[in-house]
Amino acid sequence: MAALAIGLTTAGGAVAEEGNFLTNMFKYGGPTVPPSQPKDLGEPYCPQVDVPEGGAAIRSFGGKGGDNASLRNQVTLGRIARECNRLADGGLSVKVGVAGQVLLGPAGAPGRFEAPLQISIKYGDKVVATRARRVAVSVAPGEAQGLFTVVEDGLIVPPAMAEDYEIVVTLGGSPAKPAPRKRKPAAPPAEAAGAAQ
Repeated sequence: MAALAIGLTTAGGAVAEEGNFLTNMFKYGGPTVPPSQPKDLGEPYCPQVDVPEGGAAIRSFGGKGGDNASLRNQVTLGRIARECNRLADGGLSVKVGVAGQVLLGPAGAPGRFEAPLQISIKYGDKVVATRARRVAVSVAPGEAQGLFTVVEDGLIVPPAMAEDYEIVVTLGGSPAKPAPRKRKPAAPPAEAAGAAQ
């Protein structure tokens, strides 16, 4: 009986050895040790979006600037969301969504408006990635506002900067102006049309 107990203990010791067929079956679900996986780096750093002072709105006036009675329109940022995903090299891919609106002022009129929007990734004073675009917003007749939504994806943060960077969104440049209307070609003069017949 003692010999049997010793035998079982020895066999038990053998089963516990690393790399043993039985151990691998229990631990990994197969006869061999799977290749090592890259270590989990945890949740990616994804800072709140920063809107610089003066970068949340653009106002356009007719006549005397700063007089509310002459305000034509105001473009403002609304909700801003971001999503950060870790890349295989340790860097990040950042996605930013921006919602905003155009409000007509007392001197405003319905139409189509444009405003410059910039989304940047900064590391200290260095701009790592930036996207600039003009958002177009339409305000229909009888309405006082129009809405816009912008989504920018694939803003890349290098691995060395992935734990200490900023996301910056700003409205900037010249004030929002009605988009230039396409002029229709002038109709041919009546005499020329008669001559053609």
